[in-house]
Amino acid sequence: MDFSAVGKKIKELRKQIGLSQEELAEGICTQAQISKIEKGVVYPYATTLYMISRRLGVDVNYFFDIGMTPRLDYVQEVAHQLELTRRTLNYHDMRDIVKTEENNPLFTQNKQNYQLLLWHKGIYEYMMNKNMNKAIQHLEEAISLSDITDKVYSEREIEYLLSMGVIYFEERLYEKALCTYKLALHHMNHLPYLNDKKIKTRLFYNSARVSTRLEDYEASIMYCTKAIKWSLEEYHMYLLADLHYHLGYNYELQNNYKQARKYMERARLIFDLQKQQRFVTFIEDKFKVWEALIESN
Repeated sequence: MDFSAVGKKIKELRKQIGLSQEELAEGICTQAQISKIEKGVVYPYATTLYMISRRLGVDVNYFFDIGMTPRLDYVQEVAHQLELTRRTLNYHDMRDIVKTEENNPLFTQNKQNYQLLLWHKGIYEYMMNKNMNKAIQHLEEAISLSDITDKVYSEREIEYLLSMGVIYFEERLYEKALCTYKLALHHMNHLPYLNDKKIKTRLFYNSARVSTRLEDYEASIMYCTKAIKWSLEEYHMYLLADLHYHLGYNYELQNNYKQARKYMERARLIFDLQKQQRFVTFIEDKFKVWEALIESN
């Protein structure tokens, strides 16, 4: 591993978020040690690098190739399996994976790994049992385990906030959901680097959805527009069809069918490219309803 490259990256991230060497070192090591690490004179112990990464708001794996550490390979595989259950909404498997690992020392003796389990406990507790209080409790406990500074949350804590916002949204606690999303957006805007570019898209999209429920269509349109701009800048299509549809939906709710059709046409095209025929059909049926309404008037 190139120790000097790691040191340079630590220095770069530290300066981007406005931390001095002394502030970065507080509670971790000495300021002199940080100086040596940044110059590439010494390489930090794994525990020191972990604490530095948390303070800088990045995952420790950002600094080194995960394949070099078999113990981390196993944890990463579990994390990958849990990610698949989130994508497929397979909450039964999510629960089974968490229960299998919750007594594993690799997770119980490592705060970051244990957070992963708590996060998914919160998700399946709500999705399977509709127990909002218990779900939020798990997510808050996960956040409490982080060495968070006032200046920055990492992507992981932002994910926890996003999950909390989704739960509040499902419970129709829209003001609380929007407040949670705004907090997540605030911290995301202070991150010098995003490993997962899609998290920003998701935050904008969820903020748009809750703004629509609060009948703040202007804010919802703004969030959708920002998300689309971000997606195009980063060359990914994640939620691009949904965002165009939601833009159109905001205009539909305001009886502006011309603007609504403009954005829903784009959504239909993307859904068609993605071979999601049921959404294509849904939008086409909506157009027929609009045409009937316009003719009747």
